[in-house]
Amino acid sequence: MSRIISFRGLIGDGEQDTIVLHTTNGSLGYRIIKMQLIPEFPGVSSQESVVKIYKTEQTTIDATVDFSDNRLLAAGYVPHTQSFRQDISTDSVIFDNEIFNQDIYVTHVDVSVGERTNYYIELEQMPLDLNENTVATLKDIRNVA
Repeated sequence: MSRIISFRGLIGDGEQDTIVLHTTNGSLGYRIIKMQLIPEFPGVSSQESVVKIYKTEQTTIDATVDFSDNRLLAAGYVPHTQSFRQDISTDSVIFDNEIFNQDIYVTHVDVSVGERTNYYIELEQMPLDLNENTVATLKDIRNVA
C-alpha cells in the first residue's frame, strides 16, 4: 500500500537541500508526484528561479536543465517580475516517474537577483519487494560520480 508524504522548504540562491529518504535495507521506494514553486516575496521582488531535484549530491549548482542527465529527477522554472507576474503553475515543472530509494537533493539558482524561493514536493511512498529494491539500489549506485 502506498502513501503520500510531502516536503517543503525555503532555499537560497546557489544552495542545496538534502531530503533524507534512505533506509537501512532500501525497502521503501519513492516517486515524485507533485512539485510546486513560489517566490519568497511574490509580487514584491523580481526573480527567475530554477529548482532541480537530483538523485545525487551536486558539487556544482547551476541553472542549466539537461534532461539527458540520468541523475536529474525534476526541474522547475518560475519567472517573476514586479511588472509582469506569470501565474505559478505546474506547466513550468517537469518530473520523471522514476522510483528511487535513496536521499534526494534539491538545488536552486535565481538567475536574476539572487532571491530565495519556496518549494513543495509530494512523494508517493511504496514498499519495494526484493527485485524492485535491487533495481532501485543498482540505479543509485550507477549514478554516483
